[in-house]
Amino acid sequence: MINTALRLPAPEIEALLQGRIIAVIPNKFITPGREFALCPADASINLLPAEQYYHSNFLPIAQSTFAQLNSQGVLIQPQQMSLLSAEEQLKLPLLAYETVLVKAWANCELCEIINNAESLVALSHLTIWTKKGLQEILKQRHNIFLAYLRVYQLPKSIEVAIKSNSLFISLPESLNVSEPKPVINDRTFAQRKRQLEKLEPPLDPELEELQSAIASLAISQPAAKQLDDDIKAFLGWSSDKLIKQPDSNLTWINNIAKLGDRSIELDEKKSNYQAGTDFENIARQSLEFLGFKVESAYKGGAGGLDLFCSKPYPIVCECKAGKLIPSRTVEELLKLGGMHLGKTQLLTSAKLVIGPGNPSTDTLKAAKEWEVSIINAMSLQKLVEFKAKYPGAINLVELQQYLEPGQIDYKIDEYIDQAEREIKLRSQIITVVKELSEQDNQNSKATHQSFTVTETRAHYNATHNPKLIDEVVHDLLIELSSPLTGYLGRRKSSNLNSDRFYFLRDLPIN
Repeated sequence: MINTALRLPAPEIEALLQGRIIAVIPNKFITPGREFALCPADASINLLPAEQYYHSNFLPIAQSTFAQLNSQGVLIQPQQMSLLSAEEQLKLPLLAYETVLVKAWANCELCEIINNAESLVALSHLTIWTKKGLQEILKQRHNIFLAYLRVYQLPKSIEVAIKSNSLFISLPESLNVSEPKPVINDRTFAQRKRQLEKLEPPLDPELEELQSAIASLAISQPAAKQLDDDIKAFLGWSSDKLIKQPDSNLTWINNIAKLGDRSIELDEKKSNYQAGTDFENIARQSLEFLGFKVESAYKGGAGGLDLFCSKPYPIVCECKAGKLIPSRTVEELLKLGGMHLGKTQLLTSAKLVIGPGNPSTDTLKAAKEWEVSIINAMSLQKLVEFKAKYPGAINLVELQQYLEPGQIDYKIDEYIDQAEREIKLRSQIITVVKELSEQDNQNSKATHQSFTVTETRAHYNATHNPKLIDEVVHDLLIELSSPLTGYLGRRKSSNLNSDRFYFLRDLPIN
């Protein structure tokens, strides 16, 4: 049960919740082990204006947070209230209650006393405060109290009325925090705590600059939030397991096979025109989602070609709703394709029939003769679902090799199974580096323990089959430490074989 709250500048609580910082600078020493809620305060709590107090790359977030706090009804106490003439102003305090939202609580893990001016530059590089801001704190208070906070989100925000300017204030009701949800996991927090204690330089300063720019952009453009979350995970500012919420914009995926089944039901009732149109539209949407460029000039209809994809390779498509893919389907595809695209373009393009029903014997025979592939609506849905789950996993060029003549649903399953094995291998390599780090944590105090290709390969081969060689492991480690993936970090050396890699976040596989 928590009964008190620590008042901190609102931007610093936001930085704690983002995982950007793990320590704050209260004006008094805080006893390690003490637990308290985090209560946001306005800019008057700082010794300097925000422009001088915070780094320029954090300033937009600080200004936005202060503005948001003020918009919630926080009243800033004026310096004076004029009741008499200008020559004889009477200074009176404005007594007001401020109500703020409390979103988190924290445990003080450590509180250091810093009075060495030489360490302020390194401290500034690892935090959100400028060198000038830190110097001003040291000048006025003679000591800097650096409190390391393990921060936890509350399941629900609470409103607190502020009636005091003290460092700690009483809460109107005690908080029950029996189910802690840490912003940063145990291992990452321990690493960053050691880094801050030793004042080691940031590992990825350029990426921190990029994150600050993206975070500022995300204030006005929510579409940038996912990239912001990914970069923070890469930097170790947030938990290594990213929890991806279901995307409401992708609910249509579940309708691919359903529309196919619906067309079969209506086919039996001899009322299938609209069902056929709906199925054709969702097939078009599916191919576009997979990465094909679907040309808008071809939209089916009487005498029209249902679908034509021009990139990454040409593919001619015919959609057939209903319980049976009838005879003459292949003939119709060839005729319409030749009429609209020309003989040369048709013969050099991949040819595909998509439908929920079963192909007739004649259709299967013609498909093999004219190299036409046939897939069920459910196979199309499986591809789209896999793309939604792992956005970069579908390689359309590799998929082309599976487009064999005839019914190829089993080939689509083979392709997805192969892609899943590739992803699983990468997840295992990430886990190996994580396990090596956890083993080293027991014997080392180094931040971000890193490992060579050979060490990683040896640990992997001890528990997995088939065995891997250094060259394969090296390629995987380079891929996984790319800024575009961000599952591992990399310390480069003059010799590629001496590069070292360290764990950043998991690749969860469901």
